[in-house]
Amino acid sequence: QVQLTESGGGLVQPGGSLRLSCATSGSTGGGLAMGWFRQAPGKEREFVASVRWSGGSTYYADSVKGRFAISRDRANSAIYLQMNSLKPEDTAVYYCAAGNPIVSSIATPGGYRVWGQGTQVTVSS
Repeated sequence: QVQLTESGGGLVQPGGSLRLSCATSGSTGGGLAMGWFRQAPGKEREFVASVRWSGGSTYYADSVKGRFAISRDRANSAIYLQMNSLKPEDTAVYYCAAGNPIVSSIATPGGYRVWGQGTQVTVSS
């Protein structure tokens, strides 16, 4: 069973950057995908980005393309989310997730089996 632990959240001004980390324990091989979702108060959890563990294919929500970058570190069993040009609307709790979703489910929470506890990102001046 994979266990996930996020870190790196915080308060940042609009236009600033943050880097989130997700440390994993347990097996992350095979067709596993890992991703980031976020949830703002009063809103549903939404997809941000994901990466296939073995092949490295990446997927992004339209709202973050060109600003966020997801990466994996196979040696350290970790994934990262580099967030640049942050906007107030990026404010949310960010969750790391792991699963084996088919392509059509890569951006849906139901495609992932294991979740971290979340880390708060606040973008405000």
